[in-house]
Amino acid sequence: MVLLSKATTEQYSYIKNCMPTKFSSTIPIVDLSKPDAKTLIVKACEEFGFFKVINHGVSMEAISELEYEAFKFFSMSLNEKEKVGPPNPFGYGSKKIGHNGDVGWIEYLLLNTNQEYNFSVYGKNPEKFRCLLNSYMSSVRKMACEILELMAEGLKIQQKDVFSKLLMDKQSDSIFRVNHYPACPEMTLNDQNLIGFGEHTDPQIISLLRSNNTSGLQIYLRDGNWISVPPDDKSFFINVGDSFQVMTNGRFRSVRHRVLANGFKSRLSMIYFGGPPLSEKIAPLSFFMKGKESLYKEFTWFEYKKSIYGSRLFKNRLEHFERIAAS
Repeated sequence: MVLLSKATTEQYSYIKNCMPTKFSSTIPIVDLSKPDAKTLIVKACEEFGFFKVINHGVSMEAISELEYEAFKFFSMSLNEKEKVGPPNPFGYGSKKIGHNGDVGWIEYLLLNTNQEYNFSVYGKNPEKFRCLLNSYMSSVRKMACEILELMAEGLKIQQKDVFSKLLMDKQSDSIFRVNHYPACPEMTLNDQNLIGFGEHTDPQIISLLRSNNTSGLQIYLRDGNWISVPPDDKSFFINVGDSFQVMTNGRFRSVRHRVLANGFKSRLSMIYFGGPPLSEKIAPLSFFMKGKESLYKEFTWFEYKKSIYGSRLFKNRLEHFERIAAS
């Protein structure tokens, strides 16, 4: 990607300047090494659909090495990066997000966690990149399963792996994404912010995000306000996804979030999207019913993926599967 000029920025989306001068201090923090983690996770999922995790057990050295290799990849020429292939559905993408007109000040790598890739096109040391990537994905999936099992404990569900088994399944349709948002010195035009990644919810069960120490991530609260998430390169941020919202019959809500371009520093984020097998039926679990009506029709993960590929980012993509409007 290149530095922006006024002419090149006109194709992108903007919002009224709303980047707060101070970061929010209301983001829930969960220490995975503490006994109260399971209780705090459930509370955070109910109130925010989002929380920060510390003492997560993922090696900081491994994180730093993978981040370094990712920056090296994104620093290559566009011609070299495009040799990876377009994100259809997996590969290298720039500016365009999906196939329905969404754009952002972003370039990215999108990979399936259960698929082998030709890493010879990933820079000068592809084998190192492959090893680092596989090790990182394994560690983050393990953390995702730990979090989901703590959730089950916190909810007092007898079957501890009721959620985590979907990610551990060999047919799990999980995705790994690396997003690069270049610094954008000319991002503020007429008191507006340039969109890096537009507002959306994640469709999977759970997402685990780690980024460098550059701001830009915002989440939408139920009171109608957007708040900026303080960057922390030593922690992970966890999102509840649409599928989990359905499985809990709306008790946990998927969090709407977005990324704004930063005027001074590039931002790099690595996200693990924990998804179930394509054939998995998604519906409210009996534990969350108990005298309540189901808010959602049953659907397979494949059916939901097919549906969301035809919609814009900002849409309520669960709308077509609702029986009763979720409050």
